[in-house]
Amino acid sequence: MAGIGFELKKLFHRHGLVAMARAYGYAGIICSGPMLLGILLQFGVLAVSGWWHVARSQQDLLVCMVTYTLLASLVLTSFFSMPVTRFLADMIFEHREQTILPSFWGSNALMLMLGTVLYGIFLVFSGATLLQGLLCLWLFTEMVVNWNAMSYLTAIKDYKSILYSFMAAVVAAFLTACAALALGVPPVEGLLLAVAFGYGVMLLWDVILLNRYFPQSDEDPWAFLRWVDRFMPLALTGLATTIGLFSHLIITWMGPLGVHVKGLFYGAPYYDVPALLAFLTILVTTINFVVSVEVNFYPKYREYYSLLNDGGTVKDIVTAEKEMLSVLVRELHYTALKQLFVTAVVISLEKSVLGLLPLGFNDMMHGYFRTLCVGYALYAVGNTVMMILLYFTDYRGALVSAATFAVLTTVLSAVGQLLPATLYGFGFLLGSSVFLLLAVVRLDMYTGNLPYHVLGEQPMVARHREGRFARLGRRLGLWDGRLTRAMRGGRRK
Repeated sequence: MAGIGFELKKLFHRHGLVAMARAYGYAGIICSGPMLLGILLQFGVLAVSGWWHVARSQQDLLVCMVTYTLLASLVLTSFFSMPVTRFLADMIFEHREQTILPSFWGSNALMLMLGTVLYGIFLVFSGATLLQGLLCLWLFTEMVVNWNAMSYLTAIKDYKSILYSFMAAVVAAFLTACAALALGVPPVEGLLLAVAFGYGVMLLWDVILLNRYFPQSDEDPWAFLRWVDRFMPLALTGLATTIGLFSHLIITWMGPLGVHVKGLFYGAPYYDVPALLAFLTILVTTINFVVSVEVNFYPKYREYYSLLNDGGTVKDIVTAEKEMLSVLVRELHYTALKQLFVTAVVISLEKSVLGLLPLGFNDMMHGYFRTLCVGYALYAVGNTVMMILLYFTDYRGALVSAATFAVLTTVLSAVGQLLPATLYGFGFLLGSSVFLLLAVVRLDMYTGNLPYHVLGEQPMVARHREGRFARLGRRLGLWDGRLTRAMRGGRRK
């Protein structure tokens, strides 16, 4: 993500304050594109449903289907996202760009094969009709590719085109929804089609950008699987963070506040809507990490490691380490203050502002919103600190923090269902608090003895064992070779 930060820094210097707002918009779209698109599309589709007087039961079913599909795609891709990003960074560093596009198709193929089977089985027993199930499955595959594409799009500097793809997706979904309902298409099917079409526009646009930037080649599309074996803590960290972020929603659906919509589809509108809006308040930290923390911290980080690698003097290394850590503490402090300020302002104004929106907020929903705003703020700052741990390759510390976050939020949210309904959301808040505390303590301990961790913990001899995913990649490569030879033989005949 440092590449994004440096490009945005150029915008600041060249075009001043006007471009600064544009740069923040680019960062927000790149970092949170599919999720932000999902939120906007859900609100937009609900607005269109209201205009056409779609029954509330059908609106609830639509929201459940889109939410389930979104969360399923997030959980699946979260396991592969960080190892794939590490593979991408290594290939760019080694100037092996020809391996990137094949890995994009290979990672998509693997996730789609696995995800389509698992989510397809759920849809078969979910109570959805055949057409609804097929539309959900289509939407799921698009979301998987979109999430995966975001890992690769960080290397592309055509941010204006990425922003246009996002805008085109929103407009396409809105127009398709209006057209479907105007033509008398059944509401759930028509609006599902609109959402899928919107994600499809974004997918097509992003794939065109990737093909324009990276070269086509016959490199092994499964090479990235070796990185999954080598960086398994990264994969588990991504998965644990996603589970911790969303498990409280699923648990609430199953609790007293949950509403049975249809078949296996459950929801908790009184909890989901506040959670969705509270999640938006952490965009400030997500964006700030790219345009502030990385822009100011990364040059010091790079200078420090360059001195270590290129034989700098002890005095220069010690000075560079102090400067780097000083900048890091300052930027993390500012990040926490900005998120605290935004959260305080939102909580102060939420009752008057949300009261103007047709969302049907009651006192209990206002309470959930305030609680979850604090919880998401703590999570956002904790996640930023965890990302810095990954900068210093403290994979173990990041994994312990993320796993604790996942376990605590899940267990405490489940226990919270036995308490009065007004206390729902505190399980997530407490889990996020511990997540932040663990990440900060670990970062302080790790940076307190940084030279040892950087130099003394490294293995003397590089070991490359063939793990499960590497063996899977080798088998997939053999199957690819047999299929290719069979197809060539068929053409000759």
